[in-house]
Amino acid sequence: MHNTLQPVLVLLAAAVLVVVVFRTLRLPPLLGYLIVGVAIGPNALGWITTTDEVRSLAEIGVVFLMFSIGLEFSLTRLMTMRRIVFGLGAAQVLATLVLVVGVAVAVGVSWRDGIVLGGALAMSSTAILAKLLAERFELNSPHGRQIIGILLFQDLAVVPLLILIPALGAPADEMIATLGYALLKAAIVLTILLFFGQRLMRAWFHLVARQKSSELFVLNVLLVTLGVAFITEMAGLSLALGAFVAGVLISETEYRYQVEEDIKPFRDVLLGLFFVTIGMLLDVSIVVENVWVSVLLVTLVIAKTGLILGLSRLFGASSGVAMRTGLALGACGEFGFVILAHAGASGLVATEVLQPVLAVMVLSMLIAPFVIERSEAIVRRWSATEWMNRAMQLHNIAVQTMSAHEHVLICGYGRSGQNLARFLDQEGVPFIALDNDPQRIGDATAAGERVVFGDAARREVLLAAGLARARVVIVTYADTASALRILAHVQEARPGLPVIVRTVDDSDVEKLRNAGATEVVADLMEASLMLASSTLMLVGVPLTRVLRRIRETRESRYELFRGFYRGMTDAAEGEDQALQPRLHSVLVTAGAQSIGKRIEELNLLQSGVEVTAIRRRNVRTAAPGPELRIEEGDVIVLLGSEAAVAAAEIRLLQG
Repeated sequence: MHNTLQPVLVLLAAAVLVVVVFRTLRLPPLLGYLIVGVAIGPNALGWITTTDEVRSLAEIGVVFLMFSIGLEFSLTRLMTMRRIVFGLGAAQVLATLVLVVGVAVAVGVSWRDGIVLGGALAMSSTAILAKLLAERFELNSPHGRQIIGILLFQDLAVVPLLILIPALGAPADEMIATLGYALLKAAIVLTILLFFGQRLMRAWFHLVARQKSSELFVLNVLLVTLGVAFITEMAGLSLALGAFVAGVLISETEYRYQVEEDIKPFRDVLLGLFFVTIGMLLDVSIVVENVWVSVLLVTLVIAKTGLILGLSRLFGASSGVAMRTGLALGACGEFGFVILAHAGASGLVATEVLQPVLAVMVLSMLIAPFVIERSEAIVRRWSATEWMNRAMQLHNIAVQTMSAHEHVLICGYGRSGQNLARFLDQEGVPFIALDNDPQRIGDATAAGERVVFGDAARREVLLAAGLARARVVIVTYADTASALRILAHVQEARPGLPVIVRTVDDSDVEKLRNAGATEVVADLMEASLMLASSTLMLVGVPLTRVLRRIRETRESRYELFRGFYRGMTDAAEGEDQALQPRLHSVLVTAGAQSIGKRIEELNLLQSGVEVTAIRRRNVRTAAPGPELRIEEGDVIVLLGSEAAVAAAEIRLLQG
């Protein structure tokens, strides 16, 4: 038992530590898993050796990854982006394959190894890029759509590659027959599963869902995922292919989103283990001692970036969009490791070839976030048309807003921005809206809306939109970082101009107020105000008193609503909940160290905790004074972050 548990504890401890660090640095956790594998693997510290059990768990991680890709598969989405997906995406994968095969043959590596390596190097990281694009609000930008379209084809290209790899391992005289047989088996199995499985899947999920048992539903998802994967493996295909098919089948049912949420914990944990095992394959000494690894890394990133840039230009993209697309996709991705893992199991790629390529792929993924972070500066430096495009954009904004005077400047034209615009329109108040979603801009301007394309967080865009003549600025989207940039620009150009900012809750109200926001509207707080006002009027409280209460709450910056009693259902609201103010009730039991002490003696405020109320003998006292002494049986209501409240509870009871 000791020998079995020790490597598991080492793996868990290393993974938790590194992932915490990577999340703190806002880097993708999968990079942390790779580093854990490299560090504790047999080629570095040697704390863990690769075993059959570890490989099996890692393969199940790949199964859930492919299942997730199948779950996101949408024919409608593919058809709307067909030119990018099946045009640009297919061209990128095929061109990379041809290029790598040519280089492999030129340096004496077999063409079979070249196909495997080409398929692996053609991939880019969907996990990293989707996250970074979402954080930068670039998913709907021209280069964001190109990146997502190419990633979609790369994900789809993994399926035929997984069928092709085992056939490439067959003897030369049997390879064509083996490949043909594999394709025939795949066609038969996939046809049966997709044709008959779709109706069966919907009916079966209906039956399971009617039982209204979350445990049964999760068990059923696991059964379907692993069951279909097992069927394809028994047919001589791969587990990953079957998992992809299972995901496609479920994606056509109404249970898609519930399934996606249920399998996420299994997928993330097992996928993390897969990346650990990939990291364990890497021999660090090869990276340190072999200068060719660095040369290969630079060559790969530059060649892949240049190839995608050129293809993007051929498909009509501007130089700026093409360069951003190339820089984002220049690194390798997680499916490249899946392909190499299958090739290694088939004995296709020799170790002396596999190790340098593996090192290059890992290193390229490690530098990818930093390349993307600097991509904007790189594009501005090297794209000759970028400055012209930006100047033209600013000119267009200035032309469209030239006549605006004493107008409301709306930053963000989503649902909140559009609703605000309708109210302003009804009152005859002039406004100009800024938004950076091309599709939304196209639809809105076609309908005659006063909205222009531009990033409101940029100073020159705000000035072009008439910041100097505006009456008020409204930030309608809940993004604190962007709102702080807008506030800084307004304070610099028009100090004293009223700015209203929207946020999700009350956690950033003070920060935004200190940055210059005149008013901060918190979604959760305003919803609470509306619920409270409707309830008070229905129970007979006079309207004037209700309005006064609402006004007082807003003027005190939602002081009444600060914090909440957290329950189990709040865990899904976001990863930062532990940092949010929360309320917690502490019963002062017999022998507690705080009995007889004044509130001020406990020094709770210095720890970031506030006593908001005390219930003594069923009488509640709100905002008790610092001179109040604690008695046995008191229920003390604390307000603060989760960690601070926990520490305060210990101080109250144990000293």
